Amino acid sequence: MTEAISRQEGTFRSDRPWGQFEQFTLNEQTTVKIITVQPGARLSLQRHEHRGEFWQVLDGPMDIQVDDRSWTAQCGEQIWVPQGSTHRMGNSTDQPARILEIAYGTFDEQDIERLEDDYAR
Repeated sequence: MTEAISRQEGTFRSDRPWGQFEQFTLNEQTTVKIITVQPGARLSLQRHEHRGEFWQVLDGPMDIQVDDRSWTAQCGEQIWVPQGSTHRMGNSTDQPARILEIAYGTFDEQDIERLEDDYAR
């Protein structure tokens, strides 16, 4: 039996005779969230000193910005947000949209450095 293995930042994929699996963490310090962004809303433009983040769009599309790149991510798309990079997500549709977020490293809400914020926080 041959087993195809691929790695990308934050994930591990293994093809098996019956299909495949994606492993997101193994014995690592992580925090897992599902973030829902309401229609017309967006999170602050922010960065974190102590963690990187893996996002997978669960339903969407979702507006994404990571550093100087902005695009519309589709359902199922995976995004790696490196530690220290500027990032935000938003929803310009008329339906709520969700992202699975896995934060790698020390998780602390005080680690959010907001560079722009629609809610004056």
